[in-house]
Amino acid sequence: MRGSEFTRAVAAATSIASALGLAADEAVVLHDSNKLTVRLLPCDVVARVAPEADQIARFEVDVARRLAGFGSPVAALEPRVPTGVHELDGFVVTFWTYYEPVPGRGVPPADYATALARLHAGMRELDVPTPHLADRVEQARRLVASRDLTPALTDDDRRFLGDALRDLRRVVVERGAAEQVLHGEPHPGNVLATRNGPVFVDFETCCRGPVEFDLAHAPEEVAEHYPGVDRELLRACRVLGRAMVTAWRWDRDDRLPDGRRLGVEWLGEIREALDRDGPGAHG
Repeated sequence: MRGSEFTRAVAAATSIASALGLAADEAVVLHDSNKLTVRLLPCDVVARVAPEADQIARFEVDVARRLAGFGSPVAALEPRVPTGVHELDGFVVTFWTYYEPVPGRGVPPADYATALARLHAGMRELDVPTPHLADRVEQARRLVASRDLTPALTDDDRRFLGDALRDLRRVVVERGAAEQVLHGEPHPGNVLATRNGPVFVDFETCCRGPVEFDLAHAPEEVAEHYPGVDRELLRACRVLGRAMVTAWRWDRDDRLPDGRRLGVEWLGEIREALDRDGPGAHG
């Protein structure tokens, strides 16, 4: 978030927290892009703030609550406030437990894989409406196809990225692998190393598809410890996942810091992967 929107978002989080009986004199930014995540002090609570139009927050809270009931490794909602979504000044705010970072170099691959397998086991029990992976790919394709929404894309890059999304979607879907509810983007930024092991956050990208699509977002070593992986499907999912997040980086409204540079870099990576193997080589 930028400028006055950032200031208003922080004010909404602190005001709601105070009204709920939490001491919130300071807000430390943990993540700032299309949504804002702050640590409120001295109450030590994490607040996630999004524009009111982004009603996915209700879905995220519901999924996290249900998964916690299954014993899945997910970040806990803050127990000191009523569970749900709180609204103020055009923003929706949700409150979560803060986990003190564990010193080290992140989550070991074996622990990452075990936690992801446990998460997938819980997600197989979920009965919630989620889009199919193919629907998310189509959203990315529509974004790329619109010059109004992605004005900085050159014609050549627009054509290339749109074709890559189409072809990779076909390869993944036609593989015919078993499907289930997925996290959608369980990359290292959405995994917290805690004293009780890894926990996952950010469930707004949930979709239905093969587990290999989730694994494609994790470090490559993680798949070595996950049972029953289809290696060919995983390779296709890695390129597809990269193509999807590349599309988001070219959105005129994208606010990820350094997002445009990443969009250029990732286009190069996708070209290299497809020049080397081609989308059909993964099927």
